[in-house]
Order: sequence, then C-alpha cells, then structure tokens
Amino acid sequence: MSKKNNHHGIEKSLKKLGIQSENKGVSTGNKCFASGKSIESFSPTDAKLIAKVKMGSDKDYDKIIETAKHAFKEFRQIPAPKRGEIVRQFGNKFREYKEDLGKLVSYEMGKSLQEGLGEVQEMIDICDFAVGLSRQLHGFTMHSERPGHRMYEQYHPLGIVGIISAFNFPVAVWSWNTALAWICGNVTIWKPSGKVPLCAIACQNIIAEVLKENRLPEGISNLMVCDREVGNRLVNDKNIPLISFTGSTEVGRMVGKNVAERFGKSILELGGNNAIIITENADLNMSIIGAVFGAVGTAGQRCTSTRRLIVHESVYDEVKKRLVKAYKQLKIGNPLDEKNHVGPLIDKSAVEQYENSIKKCKKEGGKFVVDGEVLKGKGYESGCYVKPCIAEVKNSYAIVQHETFAPILYLIKYKTLEEAIEIQNDVPQGLSSAIMTQNLREAELFLSHLGSDCGIANVNIGTSGAEIGGAFGGEKETGGGRESGSDVWKYYMRRQTNTINFTTQLPLAQGIKFDI
Repeated sequence: MSKKNNHHGIEKSLKKLGIQSENKGVSTGNKCFASGKSIESFSPTDAKLIAKVKMGSDKDYDKIIETAKHAFKEFRQIPAPKRGEIVRQFGNKFREYKEDLGKLVSYEMGKSLQEGLGEVQEMIDICDFAVGLSRQLHGFTMHSERPGHRMYEQYHPLGIVGIISAFNFPVAVWSWNTALAWICGNVTIWKPSGKVPLCAIACQNIIAEVLKENRLPEGISNLMVCDREVGNRLVNDKNIPLISFTGSTEVGRMVGKNVAERFGKSILELGGNNAIIITENADLNMSIIGAVFGAVGTAGQRCTSTRRLIVHESVYDEVKKRLVKAYKQLKIGNPLDEKNHVGPLIDKSAVEQYENSIKKCKKEGGKFVVDGEVLKGKGYESGCYVKPCIAEVKNSYAIVQHETFAPILYLIKYKTLEEAIEIQNDVPQGLSSAIMTQNLREAELFLSHLGSDCGIANVNIGTSGAEIGGAFGGEKETGGGRESGSDVWKYYMRRQTNTINFTTQLPLAQGIKFDI
C-alpha cells in the first residue's frame, strides 16, 4: 500500500480490514490462495496505487468448486434459523467495520463517503432482513381431490450460487444475494468487478472471522477475483444452478443466454434509463431535490440514476431555472471529504464515454443548459472528475435511448400525462421510475397497468435507491431479475410439490384400474 494514501485515515482503515500491499484474490473462507497474474487497484480519487491483487487461475477455480460442493453438503443440513444466526453475526461484524469498509468503498470506487457508509448500512439491513426470514421459509398446503391424500409445496436449497457484481456497488449487491442464499442453505462463489477487488477481499476477511468463530467448513463463502476468461467458467458451469449477474445489458444478454442453454437459473440486474415525471401539480422543491440527487449521486453511476426528467410545459421553465441554480452549488472533489457532493467516475474509460455521449447529444440537436467538462487542476489529478451537465433533448435521440454511466441529465417537455407516461416507457430499459405530483389521480394512473412499465415505480420519491424490504429489479432490457426483499428468497431455492397418500388404496388418474 502506498504510504501516500494516509489522508482521511484510509491507511488505518486498510490495515483494519486486512488489506496488504499484495493480496491473494481467491478465498474459501479462512484459506487464501491464487496462482494467476496480478492486477493493481488504483483509486479514481487521486490515481494512487492502493494495493495489488493476485488473481485466480483455472486451477484455483477447480479447487473453489470442489470446496464449495463439499461445504454445501454440510451447510444445507444446518436448520434455517441457525443459518440465520450466522447471518446475524455477519451483520454485527459489518456494524463493527462500517466506518472502515465505508471508507474503502468510497476510496476504491469513488462514491462519496456518505454513500460508502450507506452501502455498508445496506449490508447490515439485508442481514437483519434475512435473519427474520430464516424462520419464514414457508411452503403452501392445498386440498387434494383424492380422499386420504395431502398435498403441499416446499422449497429446497439449490447448491452453489454464483454472484457476479459490478463496480458501482462493490459490496451491497453481493450482500443482497449472499444473505438470502445463505439462509436458504446455499453456498456462494463471488466474482467481483476487477475495478474494485479490494472491497471484496475486505468483505471476505470480515466474514472469515465469523466462519472461524463458529467452526464452519471452508467453502461456504468463496471469493474469486479473476479475469473474464476464468469468470466465464462460472456462467457455463453446470455445478452452479444459479447465477446472479449485475452489469451491462450487453454482457447480461450473453450471461442469460449461456446460463439458459445449460438449463440453469439466472437473476439479471442490467441497465437502467430512469425518468422522473414532474407534473403541473408537483411540489417543485421536492422535485428538484429528487432530480438532483438522482442525477448526480454516485456521479451518475447507479443503475437507478435519474437520466431523464420529463417536465410539464407549464412548469418546465421554472424547473430548468431551479436546476441550473442547484447545479451551480454542487461541490465536486475528493469523496472522502464530506463537504463534496460529487466524486470521480470510476476510471478514464468512463470519462471517455461521458465525453462521447455529450458529443453525440450535441450532434443530434441537444441543447446544453449546463455544460459538461472534464475537470483539471489541483484536486483533479486523477483525470476522472467531470462536471454534471444538463441538456434539453427529444426522447427519440439515440443517445437518450442509451444508458450512459455518467452525470448527464436530459430534459424533456410534455403536454399531457398520457404523453409523459408514453415517453417514460419509450426506452429499452425498465428499472426505476418516479412521478412528482400532489394529485391523487395522476399518481394512481402512473402506478396502474396504464402507467410505468418499470420494476420500480415511485410517487414523490426519486428513482435512485431502494429499501431492503422491497424486491429490487426491472423489466425489458433490465433483465427481469429481482434481488433483496419481499419473497425474492424463492429465487434461491428449488420448488417441490409433495403428495402424501395415508390410505390403503392407490386411486389412479382418470379412473384407470389395474387388477393385481
């Protein structure tokens, strides 16, 4: 680890989390190993090297699979409430390490410290949710048409759950899947984004403490930092009945196809192109707060980030005026400094996409009311800091139909609510949506079958963020997957129908009889 990384206490946090100058990116719990090539993790905050990570090889992957298969045979026999107790202890460990892990998330990924701490809080919350759920993995009893018979349904664990996560939420999305997979009796293999490997290693180090304290076998929680070629084995491996993938629609399409070809199950959390409709009956103060936070939070690198603002013509100019004023107040800089609202993009490739999207928008006729630019000078040496911008556009523009992972907000004017809803739905993605209105009829229309076609639809709340208790996910090119709350646990189990005959007779279907 670079000795220059000591600002804001990051060096101290890295030490507490067990992050060394060189780390092994493969773990089965307490055992760490790796025989692949090394990668380096640089912070987009200051471009400094945080640490190196040795990745896993094909040989390491084979070892992970065998260890996980063995662990599943033992772990599935532990009663669900007792598995819930293990998850409860995980949650307490995350509480203990919240500040340090939150700092690492902020420093390695680039989101604000408040968001980094918030992400760790999501991990704690999903553990609490899963603990209660561990006593509620219920089936369903129904009446049989045959006398002396009983029918019911029950759920069994799948086995190994593969989790492939993205850089923008380096720990929370993994925890959503893992907490539920574990209380259902599964074991997990986690392939994190190669852009944020240290966050994953830190989580595995924290979890190893609980596994050791409870004398649990190696292989319940597995980590595999690896390149795409080795990672593809997860997708194509018949030993893994469920793959949960979070990432781009382009890659998700390939993941879904490959998993389906081997008759596996997949949870796909892909792209979003989220809109807020601001009606003539909206509270504009609330609307501006929701729009700005949704558009610039995490520097526009959330799948639920607000990309489009669909505004009624009667309040359009006022909304635009307030937005411009709000954007002038944004503070951009080191995300570990709590005074800053916006941190850097993840890397220079993301910056290039930001610049290209602005060029394409202008070429199609977009008019920028707040110009975008790559920031330079003191504090911006990493080259990853950009200025959030706003453009007036038409929804039909090709660039507006595309998800750009950057703080670019598109303004669109509408006349009728039906037109606004049509614009909202007229994109390939279908993750999150919102309407700002104080009119009950407008709100209910938006939530009805004639309204938003997204997996998430909010009233007087922005598009960004979600509570643990609700199922998270979207439709269309967002993939149709669901993670986190509600009855999502069923995704991590196999469903079985059982019929019990407690008579001395065996009635056959359609009255067929055998004389024996």
